Amino acid sequence: MKILIIDDENKARKLLEVLLLESSNEIAQILEASNLEEGVAIIKREQPNIVFLDIEMPNHSGLQILEFFEDQEVNFQIIFTTAYNQYAVDAFKLSAIDYLLKPIDEVELKIALEKAIAVVKQKSVNSKLEDLKKAFQQLSLNKIALEIPKGIIFVNHDDIIFFEADAMYTLVYLQNGKTELICKPLKHFVDQLENKNIFYKPHRKYLINLKHIKELSKKDGFFLIMENNKTIPIARDKKEEFIKIIQEVF
Repeated sequence: MKILIIDDENKARKLLEVLLLESSNEIAQILEASNLEEGVAIIKREQPNIVFLDIEMPNHSGLQILEFFEDQEVNFQIIFTTAYNQYAVDAFKLSAIDYLLKPIDEVELKIALEKAIAVVKQKSVNSKLEDLKKAFQQLSLNKIALEIPKGIIFVNHDDIIFFEADAMYTLVYLQNGKTELICKPLKHFVDQLENKNIFYKPHRKYLINLKHIKELSKKDGFFLIMENNKTIPIARDKKEEFIKIIQEVF
């Protein structure tokens, strides 16, 4: 078996390598990558059988791995590793996706590894891929993944008051009073939430949650006051459209 470990922490990779070698004598080679893009390149070049994939990494989350592959290219078994993210863990449990919580337990690692080896030998990776897709879909039904410096947080759509563009970054204002700076442009969230009718873009710099509008003011031009008392302008060419949407929604 050829195994790839994708984790941005060198110590975590080395520890997992030691544990893997102690857990099975079927391992022929262990490869390493420190980020998802490097890992994807190794997968396409070396074609490992099993990939141990950390969820919380800079730039790209491990959960984004399927974005880099066509269905026919995914012929490897994935075991996610995470320092505990309740929403992700719940989705994996529902869909029987293999995951390991950090710090990794030797017994749980051995069980997960044996299951993965069996899947590879039975050549049933494609059926597991469908489970993985369903898990991601379940995760994204009412939540959105926000990549922050320490990892990823999964936030309910209803908990988002609005998004604000900040050059190539986006500020996300949450109902709990926190503001998260995300290393993605506003367009990323506009595209991701275009089918969610509770979100609307009244201005090029803002994407708002209609549920959290507190007041519509016509004084000195059209603008909105959100539940956190922040003011959002409404672009001139959006006024009529916005009024129509408000009449339909409320």
